[in-house]
This record gives sequence, structure tokens and C-alpha cells, in this order.
Amino acid sequence: MQRGRRTMPDPDPQIIANIENLRKTLHHHNYRYYVLDDPEISDAGYDRMMQELIRLEETYPQLASPDSPSVRVGAPPLSRFDTISHSVPMLSLDNGFNDTAILDFDNRVKKNLNATDDIIYTAEPKMDGVAVELVYENGKLAAASTRGDGVSGELITDNVKTIRAVPLLMQTSDLLGKPSLLEVRGEVFIGIEAFNKFNQERVEQELPPFANPRNAAAGSLRQLDSKITAGRPLDVFFYGVGMVADVAPESHWELLQALKGWGFKINPLIRPRIKLKEILAFYRELIEKRHQLPYDIDGMVIKVDSLALQQQLGATTRSPRWAIAYKFEALQETTVLENIEVQVGRTGVLTPVAHLAPVKVGGATVSRATLHNEDEIQKKDVRIGDTVLIQRAGDVIPEVVKVILSKRSGAEEKFAMPNVCPVCRSAVVRIEGESAIRCINYSCSAQVKERIRHFASKGAFDLDGLGDKLVDQLVEKKLLTSYADLFKLDADTLASLERMGAKSAANLIQAIENGKRISFARFIYALGIRHVGEHVAVLLATHFESLEALVGCSEDDLIAIEGIGPVVAKSIASFFSREENLIIVDRILHSGVQIVFESQKITGLFEGKVFVLTGTLERMTRRQAKEMITAAGGKVSGSVSKNTDYVVAGESAGSKLAKARELGIDIIDEVAFREMAEK
Repeated sequence: MQRGRRTMPDPDPQIIANIENLRKTLHHHNYRYYVLDDPEISDAGYDRMMQELIRLEETYPQLASPDSPSVRVGAPPLSRFDTISHSVPMLSLDNGFNDTAILDFDNRVKKNLNATDDIIYTAEPKMDGVAVELVYENGKLAAASTRGDGVSGELITDNVKTIRAVPLLMQTSDLLGKPSLLEVRGEVFIGIEAFNKFNQERVEQELPPFANPRNAAAGSLRQLDSKITAGRPLDVFFYGVGMVADVAPESHWELLQALKGWGFKINPLIRPRIKLKEILAFYRELIEKRHQLPYDIDGMVIKVDSLALQQQLGATTRSPRWAIAYKFEALQETTVLENIEVQVGRTGVLTPVAHLAPVKVGGATVSRATLHNEDEIQKKDVRIGDTVLIQRAGDVIPEVVKVILSKRSGAEEKFAMPNVCPVCRSAVVRIEGESAIRCINYSCSAQVKERIRHFASKGAFDLDGLGDKLVDQLVEKKLLTSYADLFKLDADTLASLERMGAKSAANLIQAIENGKRISFARFIYALGIRHVGEHVAVLLATHFESLEALVGCSEDDLIAIEGIGPVVAKSIASFFSREENLIIVDRILHSGVQIVFESQKITGLFEGKVFVLTGTLERMTRRQAKEMITAAGGKVSGSVSKNTDYVVAGESAGSKLAKARELGIDIIDEVAFREMAEK
């Protein structure tokens, strides 16, 4: 919508009061959500307040404030970053890689303190992110910077303000009051699930994916345009301070509790006030938990708990004597690249994949790694037979980092991308300006399989039980020629396939039936339109009130939507201009699929109610249950507290069920929940 210049109206006192109240309320709800993990309002309610604040601030720009929650959307681009000095240097940590190194550290601490009794430590997960320092003056965020060289860093205040978990205004803590100056330090990161979604979006837009969450977080923090940073799923945990005025905590754990009281998010896995034996046990516990955590950690940080003893121990020019990092096994290893296979994706893109001599990387055996595209192979000069360095982080697909040239013998073979599709033998093309080589045969069986997998994925129709091997069988036996055919499958046909029994077949048919009621955003995403990831699908679903309106829109209509550029607009318009796509969409709708549009969502049934899901649900996925709750105005929490209204208990429900019983919270089974939701 085009906006002309207008005279700014003078706000009356009530408008000013409304804006101040909205800001105060939104700050409060950010604290409840990010720090206490105990929200008092639904996401929809929060969004309505934020939109009202933005509307008022746009109407009365003279009332703009640098600490308004609305600054989360970003500020005008910078031409470069300024630098800022740290009052107290941000030192590196010494590293230990085995128990002996940690025992030696404990002995050094005791020796330097002339201590004979056990030292009390606090241990915390070592986040694999980007260190930052935030400066608060009189409770307001005044500056934020990177670690840099430890003495000074780049000033990234506008970017840090876009991170929802960063308080723009400090809370007042009952424990220690509120300091007039606080330099708080934390680690900015991107969670694994958010990273995978973000990378998927980039691949769909044919942008190079990030290698791992840490690289993505670092790149996001160093954007000159903070509006780009605002679109990145950044999070943060705080772990310490530089300068702090007016307050004097006695221990590191007391300091962390004060930080939480002031509104800063600290890691819930921190183990306070423990001795050496417990530290070694906690390290092994973290190793077990490592790949189940929603974020990457690369070790554990051990700190002397007493701040007086920290002061007494001091630091070298490089690192403090009172702390050490107990690092995990490396997530990088070398191995031999034995072959390169070319895979075909749902949009026809040919992707080279390295077949490796199996090697353990961070506790998992890796035998394949992505090579991205032809340009990447040439840039790294990767050859069959090379010894290569590979890396993995969390659940991210391993990648080849570089070739170990010193290991090259001369017998290695150069690789060239094929000039025909390796699956259907059709011609391939490389469009000018793109790095991807693409199969142009829309009916290529590899593309059909990948489109069906995408259609059934969690962000789309969420068809639990439709695994890769089953998709292969269904396509190869001509039972599926497009994702529209999924809705005509029957249990008898499925049960006759390899590795499919009657129960598995019945469960899949039930999953398909459950998937027939779907939000507009997930429906759009499921179609597999090139460049349309989950974020773009939400933009389209919010803008268009019907499928007909989306199908009939022009490129110009699409470009007018904020967040959609010419390339994405062209791809969407092209998809709906193809007759075969319209036929498939029509077949899906005639199969009984019901699209739930924004305007049709129920907002009162579960309004303000907090649900916790635990155990295995039989007739729906957790995502489907969560969508039912949020569509009806409810909130899904990951933990049981006194503010939980209902616990939905499936099979093998564990500690959350016990906690609900202890607190006297209503416990309902899946059948009762469905009856409630279907009202």
C-alpha cells in the first residue's frame, strides 16, 4: 500500500498513556516468555498488542523510543560498523579434553589458593555460538558489541535489539535491586530446528545454505541492515558480566540468579555449586544429552563459584585462572572421498553428494556429505579419491570443508556434472546467473518422489508414517504419480507392499485423513512452489483471503507484498499458470481437503489456556495437536507449571504426567482432547 506524506497529529495524553502501557506490557510478556518460560498470554494476543503499538507509533512518530519493543523489526542500514572497547577484556578460556586436564585444573586452583578443602564450582553447557557484550545504563540497553579481539569489538546494537530474548529494559530484581551500569555477556545462537528451517528456506530460494548454526548466527549479527537480522531466528543465553555498579553478589550462581531477575535468559541446564566429582559426572550427562538438545553445545564451562576466589585467582593475559572449558570430541574429521553421486531434488536441481569412507564425527558415523553444487566442487577442487576434512553440527547434513592437499597422490579423479539427468536421462540446463543445474523433465521420478516427501513433511501435511522407502515403492509401482494421489490410497493396497503390515497401513490412512484439515500457510508450503518456504507461505496466507485470490494474482500483485521480491513473485505466478498444477490442486480439494483460512480461525475456545503434550499420540501427530490448540487461541508449553491448564497424555507419558498429578492439573487423554478441539 502506498503511503503519502502527512502532517503528524499531536497526541493527546490518553494516546501517550496507551503507547507507554503497551510498551510496558510487551516488555513484561517478553520476560515471562523468554526468561521464566511461563507465558501469561497467547502468541496471538501478543501479536495483536504489538501490531497496535506499531500502528500508534507510525501515527505518532514523534513518540518513537529506542527501547520500544517495536524496534525488533530493525533499523535503517549502516554503511559500516563502529568499534567499541570492552571495559573489562573478554578473555578466552583454557581448554581441557579429558578428565586428567580437569583434575590438573582443580589442583592448580587449590595450589594458587593454598586450599585443602574441595573447591565449589558452577558448571554450565558451553554454547557453540557468538559471544556478545550488552551495556545497560540506568536499566536501558545502550550498546551491544561482538567479542572482537577481546579488547574491543564491533558495535552491533541495532542488530542485537532485534533478538526477542534480549531485554530492551531491565526488570527490577528482588535479589539485588537494579544496577545503574551493567555490562552483561552472553552467547548468541540459532537453535537446530530453527536453523534447519532457515537453511531449507535458503535452498528453496537458491541461496547458499549456511554450514552450521554458529556460522549462521555470526553472519546474522554482522549484517549492516538490521532488518535482515530481524528475519533470522537468533536466540541468546547470558552467562556473566564485565563491569557492574551498585550491587555485589558473592558467587557466580548468585550473579546468574540476579541476571535472571533482571530479565536475562540463562541456560536451564546450569549445575550450581558442585564439587569436582559431580562436575565429571555432569560432563558425561551432557555428552548423553548433547544430540537431544535443541541447540549446539561443544563442551562444558567450569567456573569457581566464589567471586572473591575468582578475584584472588586473577587471570593471565589470555584467560582467567578460575575457569576452564571441558571440550567435547571434535565435530570435524578427515576421511577419504570414495565417490560422488548426483541426486535430483523436487525442483529438478542436481546436487552432488560425496560418498565417504565411514568415519566417526562427534559420536555419529558419517558416510555421506553434501558438496552443494558444481561451483562448490570447482572452488574447493574436490576430486574422487581425495582425503577431505568434513564437519557436522547437530542434525545438519555433513559437508566437505576442504581437501587435504598434502595427502593428494596424483591418482585422484576430477569430477564433472552430467549433461543429462542421472535418473530420467532428460536434458539438464543451467540458467544464467544460477549455480544450480536442473533437470527440465517435470515428470522425472526423482522429482515426483521428492515433491511427495515435501508434501508429506512436518511443515506441510505432516503425514506420519510415509517414509522414504515407502514413497519409493509407491512411485515405482505407479501408485503415486503426484502428491494428489495420496488421498486415493487405501489400507489394503498399502498393506500389500513390502515392510507394510495391516496396522502400519491403517495408521497411515488415518494420518492422511487427519491431514485433510490444514491451515492455508501449510497448504501453500506443501505445494512445493520453488522459492516458497514456510516463511513466504505465511506471508501469502496472511495476505490472501482465499486460494482463488492467490491463484489469480499477478506478479505485480505479489511484488507489492512486503517480503516478496521479483524472483519469488515470478515463481509463484509461473506455478499457478501451469494447467497441470491447477489440475493437481483441484484434485486435492476434491479429495476432501479443507483449508483453514486466517479469517475462519476460532479464537475463543482455548483463549488463554495453556496445554502441555506428553507421551505418544495414536491418531495424530504432536504438530497437528499443537495446531488445533493454537488455532483456537491456546498456547502449548514444553513444561508443566502451576499455570498449565491441561496436560494431554498419550502412551508412555513420563515425568510431565507425574508433575501434573502433583500440581492437581487436569489430565486428559487423546480422545477427550479431540472431542474438545472438534467443538
